[in-house]
Amino acid sequence: MEYEKKASSISNVGAWGMNIVSSVGIIMANKQLMSNTGYAFTFATTLTGFHFAVTALVGLVSNATGYSASKHVPMWELLWFSLVANTSITGMNLSLMLNSVGFYQISKLSMIPVVCVMEWILHSKHYSKEVKMAVVVVVVGVGVCTVTDVKVNLKGFVCACVAVLSTSLQQISIGSLQKKYSVGSFELLSKTAPIQAISLLVFGPFADYYLTGKLITNYKMSSGVIFFILLSCSLAVFCNVSQYLCIGRFSAVSFQVLGHMKTVCVLTLGWLLFDSELTLKNIMGMVIAVAGMVIYSWAVEREKHANAKTHSHGKNSLTEEEVRLLHERIENNPLKDVELAEARS
Repeated sequence: MEYEKKASSISNVGAWGMNIVSSVGIIMANKQLMSNTGYAFTFATTLTGFHFAVTALVGLVSNATGYSASKHVPMWELLWFSLVANTSITGMNLSLMLNSVGFYQISKLSMIPVVCVMEWILHSKHYSKEVKMAVVVVVVGVGVCTVTDVKVNLKGFVCACVAVLSTSLQQISIGSLQKKYSVGSFELLSKTAPIQAISLLVFGPFADYYLTGKLITNYKMSSGVIFFILLSCSLAVFCNVSQYLCIGRFSAVSFQVLGHMKTVCVLTLGWLLFDSELTLKNIMGMVIAVAGMVIYSWAVEREKHANAKTHSHGKNSLTEEEVRLLHERIENNPLKDVELAEARS
């Protein structure tokens, strides 16, 4: 039992580690690929289509070789999930284009309370005072280190709302679909990835043209661009798998809260690798955010232990009716034994 608990803890840390490393890695690769100082490949939606195409290919090979088993999930559920996920991707790209970076960061931060409210509405999930306090600390910390200028316009506000709602719903759906159909994280990803890949590769170039005014067909490819696209796609496989793993093992709220460790890593690596400015305000925000994550982890563990204790107490305690029946049985048993002895003699 102790060994199983230890193995589970190691695999949990491994899932989070994979998600943080692959997410930060993909951000750095995409920064080189998409920035004007890099290769200026500004077709973000189409690039996401490439990501899911490679993920779908890995899932296909995995199923064909028998490494993973394919379980049935209704097609309408997969289509609905893919629609929500693609709306999330497009909404995020539009929000980044139409809003200031400050407002975009605020919209991303708002996902934590939105996920909490949606889980309460959809799954009647309640949170302790400690968890709520930790969420507030993380939001404040990340807000301090990332939010700068805040400019809002109607179109941008609508796109941000659509992006936040669809992303929150998508992350909640990952966990609920895994539980509902008893399907593993990789199996679910291998089912949704082909649908997302096809739809993003078909409609992505049009979305990118609307966002940037450039056509991907007019872009001149080079060996450097191809290398970074392949690197980005490889990291995306690990990023997608680890996202489904983390949400399946924990919850959408935990994924959002602890996921902001990636923001801290990105800011630090940006300073180390790309000479990005790191101010005292950034450092203070990062310290507050990390403190919030530590408090959140402690609060969740405390909640788990409290629930386990309650469950164990409920399981071991007898109701008044059970106690009465047990007493009756003890009182009647000696008489039955005497009667049985007389019958035998």
